[in-house]
Amino acid sequence: MTNLVKPFRCVIPLLFCVTTLLASGHVTAAEPLPKVLVETNMGSFEVTLRPDLAPKTVNNFKQYVADDFYDGTIFHRVIPGFMIQGGGFNRDLERQPTRDPVVNEAKSTAKNLRGTVAMARTNDPDSATSQFFINLADNGFLDAGVRGAGYTVFGKVTDGMGVVDAIASKPTGRQGGMADVPDQPIVITNISLLP
Repeated sequence: MTNLVKPFRCVIPLLFCVTTLLASGHVTAAEPLPKVLVETNMGSFEVTLRPDLAPKTVNNFKQYVADDFYDGTIFHRVIPGFMIQGGGFNRDLERQPTRDPVVNEAKSTAKNLRGTVAMARTNDPDSATSQFFINLADNGFLDAGVRGAGYTVFGKVTDGMGVVDAIASKPTGRQGGMADVPDQPIVITNISLLP
């Protein structure tokens, strides 16, 4: 009986220390990563956001989501084996007004792998606003340090990649002076933050 009591004498002070640290705020439990549901006229998919990798980019994206900015925008650039891009134009290929650009947070440790979600931008690394793309393959040439500043990865499709692949399989052509536009509009009906 004495041998059984000794381990408990060690555990009780340990539990007290952990409880005290948690209460004081010195140790915190890891918060779950935020997720969004992307609903389209071809089905839905879920994206897990990575504020630990790109906090400013995630905040920027979440603000667009909160403002219902993406409702009615389209995937306007679809290239099989590469990526699908959306979040900037409506179904009439009219560019939507955006807020100021967000700083590029691309880093060599956050790779543009299949299923990851990254910010689209111009040649200026700090020009990303609302447009994003989903990598259909491992696109290492988009990573920071490979051909310049790189493209900020800020999330990953964690459910429904089949819907993304189905979008990528649709026929495309030239419309409104742009290439790789789906012949039939692929509309984002809503993006919502999951509880």
